[in-house]
Amino acid sequence: VQLQASGGGLVQPGGSLRLSCAASGFTLPYYVIGWFRQAPGEEREGVSCISSSDSSTHYADSVKGRFTISRDNAKNTVYLQMNSLKPEDTAVYYCAIGPPWAMEKWQVPSGYDYWGQGTLVTVSS
Repeated sequence: VQLQASGGGLVQPGGSLRLSCAASGFTLPYYVIGWFRQAPGEEREGVSCISSSDSSTHYADSVKGRFTISRDNAKNTVYLQMNSLKPEDTAVYYCAIGPPWAMEKWQVPSGYDYWGQGTLVTVSS
């Protein structure tokens, strides 16, 4: 299983970025893909997740109303649209894939089986 995260970069406060997570090499009919982030010296934090079966989603309180997760099953790709970015959103963003029951405790990293390499998002003027 491979997850390729991309789309990070440097953006000014208030700006937008769209992250992509392309998944390959798995045969699970149903799964959950989560986005996590980790700032220097901080714990890895769950940002959002989406189910492949019914597109149900979860968001961390800190990003609700600003971030939107979506999926394209035909491309096995999940997107994270990030708007109104703040300096505190600066982190390495990771995507991860897990079984359907990962949704129950979606913010727990250990519930996911495979991780992408991370993409750096820097929000700064």
